[in-house]
Amino acid sequence: MASEPVDQITLGEVTITRVQEYYGPVEMTPQQFFPESSPHAWERNSSWLAPHFLDPETGIVNSAIQTWLLRSEGRTILVDTGVGNHRYRPYAPVWSYLDTGFLANLARAGVRPEDVDLVINTHLHVDHVGWNTFQDGRAWVPTFPNATYLMPKPDFDFWNPVNNHTTVFGRGNQNVFEDSVLPVHEAGLTELWDDSYQIDANLRLDLAPGHTPGSSVLTLRSGADRAVFVGDMMHNPVQFVEPDVNSCFCEDPAAARASRAKVFGWAADNNALVIPAHLGGHGAAELIREGSGFAVKGWAPFSPYSDHH
Repeated sequence: MASEPVDQITLGEVTITRVQEYYGPVEMTPQQFFPESSPHAWERNSSWLAPHFLDPETGIVNSAIQTWLLRSEGRTILVDTGVGNHRYRPYAPVWSYLDTGFLANLARAGVRPEDVDLVINTHLHVDHVGWNTFQDGRAWVPTFPNATYLMPKPDFDFWNPVNNHTTVFGRGNQNVFEDSVLPVHEAGLTELWDDSYQIDANLRLDLAPGHTPGSSVLTLRSGADRAVFVGDMMHNPVQFVEPDVNSCFCEDPAAARASRAKVFGWAADNNALVIPAHLGGHGAAELIREGSGFAVKGWAPFSPYSDHH
């Protein structure tokens, strides 16, 4: 994959850098990815959804896999760690045995694995925990050996295969706990939190369940600036205009809608930048209320990815 420029913005005393792992099609049509959405919503908004969020030629949804690199109060923090390389994902073949330049892109942002102080997994799906570990011989070992890995306890328990939970995702998360979560936990690097977790004066984690039981959001308050990293609370900007629409991967649809309404409403009322995990294009947006949903007031200044992999 071609290297991308390092994109960085500053909010208050926190710098935010966008680090790419993958951008391109996820081999799903809008109706497959968002079965509750109406074709009319996609048609009505196609002028701005294409090409970054919807391929106008194939009708396939485009998505980014990326890590948000934060520097706050002298610490280096990663929000979500993508898919990772060389992993067998039998029920998520689009993510199986990847070989991306993610660590090189992270290095271009000035960060070596040993520099990372904190890793935040907003939830424990396959495409949010992958670079927690890397393969050393036959063993999976922590990629960021000096970091504390913050994981929501409800997700840790839900995805732990010994608990044998039935999930909407089916077997899509197979092998993920074993190769990307458990090795970090066994190394003594995890901190399992519940309800909320204050990281520092600028950053706070709160549960926002629905997509998964432990899905969480990271709120940034620094000076006059506000932002909220929403993980998989949304996957596509069509959910700004139709916030009741869930992805096909949401474990608790009603809770997902409630979390989205609460967080988007707060963001619109507080002029906060909404920063999801998977948006290509400019990556994040400020919202205003419009009817029963929201509209984009302005996009973040991150450069759109040019590599359609």
